[in-house]
Amino acid sequence: DVQLQASGGGLVQTGGSLRLSCAASGFSFDSFAIGWFRQAPGKEREAVSCISSSDGSTYYADSVKGRFTISRDNAQNTVYLQMSSLKPEDTAVYYCAADRQVISSSMARPNSYEYWGQGTQVTVSS
Repeated sequence: DVQLQASGGGLVQTGGSLRLSCAASGFSFDSFAIGWFRQAPGKEREAVSCISSSDGSTYYADSVKGRFTISRDNAQNTVYLQMSSLKPEDTAVYYCAADRQVISSSMARPNSYEYWGQGTQVTVSS
């Protein structure tokens, strides 16, 4: 079974940092694109950052560029999201998602991903 386990969320003050991890199992991890999405109360799920399976190309939402960094460790079947200079508006449940067939132009679309983890809460206090 495909499993994605997101972890690393928590409560942090404005300007602080967190590193989220997405541990995967049950599939050929290095063949799948991985995306981080977030959803705040009353808002739609939005893409935060994504990384391809092939050439390592990445996507960042404009709101997180320069503050967040996505990386993947195929040996550990894990994708990381390093978040720095956190802002209250980053508060949300963060989800990781995976799919084998995601083209670069579609990396930021939630419906491009078949498999989803359970989410981890990130709360940034002002």
